Amino acid sequence: MLTTFRLRLPINRPVTAAVVALLVAACSGATASPPTRGSSAPSNPPPTTAPTASPAATVGAVDHLTGATHVLLRLEQGGGFAPMELNASQAPIFTLYGNGVVIFKPTVETFPEPDAAGVVHIIPWRTASLDEGQIQELLAFAIGPGGLGTARESYIQGGVADMPNTIFTLKAGGLDKTVVVNALADGTGEGPDAAARAAFSKVFQRLSDFDAAGTISTDVYQPDAYRGVLVPRDPQPGVAPQAWPWPALKVIDFKENPNAEGAVAFPHRALSKADVDALGVKDVVGGLQNIVLSGTDGKVYTLITRPLLPDESE
Repeated sequence: MLTTFRLRLPINRPVTAAVVALLVAACSGATASPPTRGSSAPSNPPPTTAPTASPAATVGAVDHLTGATHVLLRLEQGGGFAPMELNASQAPIFTLYGNGVVIFKPTVETFPEPDAAGVVHIIPWRTASLDEGQIQELLAFAIGPGGLGTARESYIQGGVADMPNTIFTLKAGGLDKTVVVNALADGTGEGPDAAARAAFSKVFQRLSDFDAAGTISTDVYQPDAYRGVLVPRDPQPGVAPQAWPWPALKVIDFKENPNAEGAVAFPHRALSKADVDALGVKDVVGGLQNIVLSGTDGKVYTLITRPLLPDESE
């Protein structure tokens, strides 16, 4: 279960008629200016237990589910020419849940260097909790000025093969949609979809730098479990594989099936905190890369771990 969060995240505005006006603009295709980040923050941290509201409960001008595992807004990227390890460990960049919990990857300018054993310790994800006013403002922004309310499902026609797809998920305001945009980070603003892509870029910039480069205080996300991904590799001179650490698990317990849009479907499974601790590696909360294991099938694998989100089971 998630820990208690202390939020000092000045991104909210009170829900007023302006929010409703944004929704009307989204439905009509009218252009509206994006809401700016306000200065207020919720006065009380959320409870440490899951909310008791009915899963079907809706609140505010932008109706939405209120459960701790209900995804309201999500940003992720996948595909393109990226290192195999990054594709194998793909995870959402930002997720807003129905109970107001936000979990996101912080902006990282420099990828972490391997430790003395060659293991890479990923920067921990961050978390915060939004009050209902903040939830309403963010959803209204994504639906209206962010263009997701009127977006079609795909913007990949004539795209760039070596650029990643940006994937938005929106489940609020009567909408349940996934929008895939190729090469959004490329910055190209020409063609018939120029206005839509410019709107999507506003959402991308806001969600991908949700804590304003660390200047807004948030908390480290402490996952209840991790995804473990096995990537086959050839034995290398000077690289001694670590012994398989789990007596109750075998390689065949890691199942190969697609993870997400653009992801590489390497064998993977959920690992408990105890399973990850069995690796004998410190500082695991953000995930690990480049752990070399001797598999139960006699082959050598690279193990990658990354935190599981509340709506994920494996």
